[in-house]
Amino acid sequence: MCEQCGCGDKKTQNAFEEKVKTIIDAIRPNLQSHGGDVELVATENDKTVKVRLQGACSGCPGARMTLKMGIERLLKEQVPQVKEVIAVE
Repeated sequence: MCEQCGCGDKKTQNAFEEKVKTIIDAIRPNLQSHGGDVELVATENDKTVKVRLQGACSGCPGARMTLKMGIERLLKEQVPQVKEVIAVE
C-alpha cells in the first residue's frame, strides 16, 4: 500500500466509490431527460471508473462525447483522483 495516497486501502477505495456514485447520481437526471441513463459498473484500484450507458445513450452517435466531455469531465472536477472513465457493455 502506498503511504501517500492509501491505494489498496479498502476504506479509501470505498470512500472514492461513494464520491463517484454521488456525482453519477447528480448527472443521471440530465441523461434521463434525453431518454438515456448511466450505471456505475465498477471503480478500480487505479481510479479508473467503469460505467454502462443505457437507453438512448447506448446507441447514440454522441455517446463518446457524452462520456468524455460530460461524465468524465464532471467526475474529474469533483473527484480529482479519477484517472479515466470508460464505457463497458
